[in-house]
Amino acid sequence: MRQLPHDPGLFAGYGLMPGSFDELIGADGVPRPDFQRLLALLGTRVPEDFSRMQALAERALLNQGVTFSVYSDQRGTERIFPFCLIPRLVSASDWAHMERGLEQRIRALGLFLDDVYGPQRLFSERPELRDIILNTALYLPRLRGIRPAGGVRIHIAGIDLIRDGRGTYRVLEDNLRTPSGVSYVMEGRILSKRVVPDVLELARVRRVDHYPARLAETLRSVSPESPEHSTVVILTPGPYNSAYFEHSFLARTMGVPLVHGEDLFVDDDRVFLRTTRGPRRVHVIYRRIDDAFLDPESFRPDSMLGVRGLLRAWAAGNVTLANAPGNGVADDKATYAFVPDFIRYYLGEQPILEQVPTYVCAREEDQRYVLEHLEELVVKTVDEAGGYGMLMGPQSTREEREDFRQRILAHPRRYIAQPRVELSTCPTWDAASRTVVPRRVDLRPYILTSPQGPWVLPGGLSRVALRAGSYVVNSSQGGGSKDTWVQKEAV
Repeated sequence: MRQLPHDPGLFAGYGLMPGSFDELIGADGVPRPDFQRLLALLGTRVPEDFSRMQALAERALLNQGVTFSVYSDQRGTERIFPFCLIPRLVSASDWAHMERGLEQRIRALGLFLDDVYGPQRLFSERPELRDIILNTALYLPRLRGIRPAGGVRIHIAGIDLIRDGRGTYRVLEDNLRTPSGVSYVMEGRILSKRVVPDVLELARVRRVDHYPARLAETLRSVSPESPEHSTVVILTPGPYNSAYFEHSFLARTMGVPLVHGEDLFVDDDRVFLRTTRGPRRVHVIYRRIDDAFLDPESFRPDSMLGVRGLLRAWAAGNVTLANAPGNGVADDKATYAFVPDFIRYYLGEQPILEQVPTYVCAREEDQRYVLEHLEELVVKTVDEAGGYGMLMGPQSTREEREDFRQRILAHPRRYIAQPRVELSTCPTWDAASRTVVPRRVDLRPYILTSPQGPWVLPGGLSRVALRAGSYVVNSSQGGGSKDTWVQKEAV
């Protein structure tokens, strides 16, 4: 790595990663204009002081129980969520562009879901998409014809963005079922306020602590009854779920009950909560349970997590489920390839945000290209998440490529492929060397949608690959997070 010519204290010896776009430092080694003042403030910290500050932040995470679970870890499931105190900075102009693009994308995906579970006009114009889009377990044909109360299907979305080698923001994937991680956004901001309050104040950063209030307002806005008289609950699968910390965090900060499946029951196609004062009508359920386990009457009969009859109550318009069942067809990785087409078809607009070129192996021409270029591509299973079910072609062995070749030939609809995009980097604290080093990052902004339209939280979960050379930012595979500081517009 080429080291910077200047010596700014904390960033002394910081080297740019070849081929990557560094978000804070330009190719000339000079901090980018929007961030020069802030980096100068951070740079006054000497490594010894910053090491103590980082340790203080980690101790606070431990004391507050900010954890996530790793199902595959044989040594235990609970881990403290790794956090880097050096923030990820986003300029006001960059954020304005992202915000417009995210709002556009959510509007188009909402219209797509209405169509695919309704008249399916899209397939009259693009019949070749019918099999690709509908031939997935994530499409639930039994839901066709059901219109959710409030008219919204994607109440909470998490859209993963990356920045390529030229600095262009690109959508990597859509998360429209039960996107997680927003609690870490708020916990990260709490840490920034505690440990570097002076820098945060001078940076003129937009707030994120109003998210729980906006979420509660959004959920009540789609209630089948008047919002002020509606009961909202969060339905959790329980403490063994990887995101249970977030479920309890949101319930506490929103001031709503956190419930399990056995706490609810359906009577006369209405949902009730068991309380010490008798049954209480429930109008909105923010469910953190997958579709398959939501209702043993309609989906998996062996589910012990859901509520029998819940789908009937939802179909009758007597309860709102956030997010709506069946959304998985829209964030399927094969469907992702056609979202720019959806924007043009449903909105009559050109996409504001770019995305990664994608080969859908269900298409014969795409499959042929993928099989001939496995060593160059990233192959993904359409229904996996968290960095699992992937082949990183440029880093793969011959045996791994042959394994994926056979998988693709056997089940082509299950796989897509993309060129490996060189992720942008951010200065990141490395505890082992007690220095600041470049590490790859992505960003998951969160979008709330009410009947009045989408709203984007000004920030998001910046995930960082803490291992040198790694492209994998997922916490379950060694990644961590940063506080995302979106700058206010200049006055």
